[in-house]
Amino acid sequence: MFHRRLPLRAVPTRHWRAVHNPDPVPVHILPTLASIPPYVFSELERRKQVARSEGHAFLDLGIGSPDQPVPAAVLEALREAAVSAPLNGYPPFRGSDRLLTAATGYMAERFGVEFSPDREAVVLAGSKEGIAELLAATCGAGDVVLAPSLSYPVYVRAPLMHGADVHLVPMDPAQGWQLNLAQVPLDVLSRARVLIANYPNNPTGAVTTVDELAALVEFARRHDLLLIHDLAYAELSYDGHVAPSIFQVPGARAVAVEFHSCSKSFNMAGMRAGFVVGRADALDALLAYRANVGYGVSMPVQHAAAYALDNVRTLMPPIVAEYRRRRDAVYDALQQGGWEATRPQAAMYAWLPLPEGIEPWDAVHRVLMEGQVMITPGLAFGTAGARWFRLSLVASAEQLHEAVGRVVQVLGAVPAGVR
Repeated sequence: MFHRRLPLRAVPTRHWRAVHNPDPVPVHILPTLASIPPYVFSELERRKQVARSEGHAFLDLGIGSPDQPVPAAVLEALREAAVSAPLNGYPPFRGSDRLLTAATGYMAERFGVEFSPDREAVVLAGSKEGIAELLAATCGAGDVVLAPSLSYPVYVRAPLMHGADVHLVPMDPAQGWQLNLAQVPLDVLSRARVLIANYPNNPTGAVTTVDELAALVEFARRHDLLLIHDLAYAELSYDGHVAPSIFQVPGARAVAVEFHSCSKSFNMAGMRAGFVVGRADALDALLAYRANVGYGVSMPVQHAAAYALDNVRTLMPPIVAEYRRRRDAVYDALQQGGWEATRPQAAMYAWLPLPEGIEPWDAVHRVLMEGQVMITPGLAFGTAGARWFRLSLVASAEQLHEAVGRVVQVLGAVPAGVR
């Protein structure tokens, strides 16, 4: 039996669009997020994409993303854990017993300080996430965070996103880029809740001593501040320097927490693993925040990180030796080009002054287009870095030597004795 097909009723185009493709409802963005300046590394990525689309080849020394391989034994530990059924569930909020024990064992063996894995340590998906979570849990509207004037961006951006204010503490190159806490005004100190320090330092490569860390601990104690020490480059040091922990200072436990990362030490940046140790009440606040927004770190990754920390003495020497070769290649090329610059004793960067008469973004553009090298303008770390730029040691020594030679040719001479 056949049925007569009824004619389709014409639907006005305007009505069809309103039903099937309505105009999007504007998304309300929090004023605290909208007010934060654009992320400099996003602009660097845009410029790299433009350069690639135009057929330009270049060596990317902008982002400090390790290019050396993850140690084979760490990958084997990851593989073994990945096929273990008991490790496939949700991870514990604080972290696995395996990694918490390895982290606190590392602190005891490396720095001579003991921590309770159950109360004074937390596993993190990288130190950046943990720092942001702790700042979110402890700072809000009306509070002030004291951050270095040259800062890893999360130190500044995380507090601003939660309505807190940030006061930048000056860092003097003539004083080894140490924090000049005497310059913090009293009215700022009255609202300050947190002091952040980072040594070995990104971006400068500056190092510090236990005595200098003791001055930070005393300042935090005197002004009732939570002291955050970011020790992401704990194992990347050269020429006999051994990076100290804040907890080698007597009394630091009363005021401090310290963040550690597997990203740089073991080339595990893509795995996202780290830990924090210190004041139990501060770590409880971090955990309270995290419990409301996520879970933790993949259990196989935690197993690999624990293996790395347990075997740091055998895994680190070849990685450090390679970074030292790269650093020396960079500074040999600078010296050959007439630049006087002091070799940093730690981290994985060269922090260099811009010649007079060239603006930061002009330098980035010229070095990229004429020298085929991507650099990071010092502005990425704060206005105090406007006359500087950073190179990351993320290529072979031979590539770095050639690339730095091109950078010197493009930028020309710098004032003698700077840095």
